[in-house]
Amino acid sequence: MSLNESNPSIRILSVDDHPLLREGVAVVIERQADMLLVGEATNGAEAIDLYRQLRPDVVLMDLQMPGMSGLDAIRAIRAEFPKARIIVLTTYVGDVQALDALKAGAAGYLAKSSLRKELLDTIRTVHAGRSHLTPAVASAIAMHAIDDALSSREVNVLRLVAAGKSNKEIAGQLVISDDTVKAHLKNIFAKLAVGDRTLAVTVAVRRGIIEI
Repeated sequence: MSLNESNPSIRILSVDDHPLLREGVAVVIERQADMLLVGEATNGAEAIDLYRQLRPDVVLMDLQMPGMSGLDAIRAIRAEFPKARIIVLTTYVGDVQALDALKAGAAGYLAKSSLRKELLDTIRTVHAGRSHLTPAVASAIAMHAIDDALSSREVNVLRLVAAGKSNKEIAGQLVISDDTVKAHLKNIFAKLAVGDRTLAVTVAVRRGIIEI
């Protein structure tokens, strides 16, 4: 689509690997007199290329996509275009994932299940140079702000637990001892305030620490 500098509309790039989601976003945007969908991408790499070509006012970015993730795309776009305004539109609203997106440069964070009005209000808010977080996400971030974060090794252990691996299998895969695996699990349980492996995985997925 060609640029139209005389058009006052908020020019939007939609990035998601699910066609139905992109179609839904397109339907909502085309009904707004002050918005224009200028492009669609299916992964992070495409998003970067289209951003360079189209220079949209606002990007709607999914996080989990094949190839380059949305988080990596946000970092890359913001590194090249520091004033880029990006809203994360995702299935997962965990505090860890939300905080990672904000640190990467996202100005907004919404669940895909958000009401149409909330999406439109967020687009207008971010376009105006402000940030927007839903109360639920903001509350979750605040709630866990002083928690001890899991180390990268603990996250790796937890991913293998989520994959159904035994302590012995985890030890073999990470080239550590069984006792070290047990020590990592003890730390994970304490940091997540849970008492077993199943709950650890459940909480970690909900908070966006790991994906399954």
